[in-house]
Amino acid sequence: MDLLMGIDLGSTSIKAVIYDLSGKPVSEASTKLETTKDDPAHPAWCVWKYDDIWNSVKTVISQSVKKIPQEGKLRAMAVTGFGMDGLPLDKDGRELYDLISWHCPRTVPQFEETQKIISPKEMFVETGFRPMVINSIYRIMWMQQNKPEIIEKASKWLLIEDYVNFKLSGEMVTDFSMASNFSAMKQQTHTWSERIISALKLPGHIFPAPTQSGTVLGKVLPKVCNETGLSGDELVVLGGHDYIVAALAAGILSGNDLMDINGTWEMLVKGLTSGDIPYTDNYFYVQSHVARNLWCSVSSTVSGSMMEWLKDNYGKPNDDKVWDTLMAEAESTVPGSHGCTFLPHFSGSNTPILEATSLGAYIGMNNLVTRADIIRATVEGLTYKNREMLEAMTANSDEKLAVIKATGGATKNRFWMQAKADILGVTVETPDLYEATPLGAAMLAGIGADLYKDEVEAVKAVYKSGASYEPNMKNHELYSDYYKNIYLKIQGSLKDVNREIFDRFLT
Repeated sequence: MDLLMGIDLGSTSIKAVIYDLSGKPVSEASTKLETTKDDPAHPAWCVWKYDDIWNSVKTVISQSVKKIPQEGKLRAMAVTGFGMDGLPLDKDGRELYDLISWHCPRTVPQFEETQKIISPKEMFVETGFRPMVINSIYRIMWMQQNKPEIIEKASKWLLIEDYVNFKLSGEMVTDFSMASNFSAMKQQTHTWSERIISALKLPGHIFPAPTQSGTVLGKVLPKVCNETGLSGDELVVLGGHDYIVAALAAGILSGNDLMDINGTWEMLVKGLTSGDIPYTDNYFYVQSHVARNLWCSVSSTVSGSMMEWLKDNYGKPNDDKVWDTLMAEAESTVPGSHGCTFLPHFSGSNTPILEATSLGAYIGMNNLVTRADIIRATVEGLTYKNREMLEAMTANSDEKLAVIKATGGATKNRFWMQAKADILGVTVETPDLYEATPLGAAMLAGIGADLYKDEVEAVKAVYKSGASYEPNMKNHELYSDYYKNIYLKIQGSLKDVNREIFDRFLT
């Protein structure tokens, strides 16, 4: 039995899942990944320790390989991960600094500096990306301005997925979807933008070679085999950015389908046949697909981490069914949460209004508001944000969206999925895929190993339909009123005070 491994580098955990060719999981392992505060003078600053990442990867590979059934043979593996966080390595492959986390606000000055040099419109026309404070070029700029001795030694800057691929295979490359996250790659040609690199005075040699997802990088290095129990026959295949890889598993290619992936980040992803999209004021961006000769339009926001915050602060200790408990409370109160409204900006605003210093808020607190309302308002606020993103992406389209495919851990949350259907006014389908992100990586591994002919054949092999949620149109009318007349007014109203708070507590 041929098997494929997808290694998923997530913001809360690192996991390895081994699948058969039909997408059925046969083995898996997972371990937590924690950020580290790296500067006492700046308590909000944080990094991912590269040793923590690599040791976690070796652990999940080793644990999952041990569970492979006797008749199974692992043929290939591919890595997927969150996009912008990377690190510099010297010419001998030695790590020079830890990975600055997307949670970390230290690059706000470089982000704001860049917009005085290159306008958001010019950035979009050149790279398909809008300025986002977490894009990799701002990390490189910060390093160049604050740790110039490190940049002088740096041979390459590898993103987290690329770093793990290097440790597995010895190759220093990036794929088109991950390279997009630097905000310095021309989408149509998949080449680095001399205009961006020159204007920002960045060292061009540290950008790794953009390469097609599904390309074989080589076999696993002998040292890694000794530490993980791999045989050495397994191929390492180039994967891609996590939510684009999940879109592959969900069958989001060049059609009219739109995917909503729900994890630490929530992403709306729509397949495109061209990366040359006219500029609009609606804040979405264009990114290369992991599927050949395709692109995606994408909107993004931090989402799941705020639900984790809710669980940590409102869940009861040692409650094995904490999510069921919280959602039952949320369901016990009314749509609109008696006026309590949540602005889900714990990590700023990316889409459709770019505002790195926007902060989260619960407003409308009054004597009717209960604990249940605060819980429900959190779900509603996250979903209002989802609607805001969707409207920005589809503003110039004549097609009326009827269905969204939802993937990710939140799809197990029945209340949240129904809230999505009600607030968005569309049917929400949840494909029956086991962990879409590592599954998509495993599909790319199978393409590289010639076990699938192409992306279309891979999707046909693994895709299965699942549950669907129809909108309650009475609730939709209520939510539309609250969304337009309350929610959409909050960010602008709080802009100045949030900047004051940000400057005092988060820089």
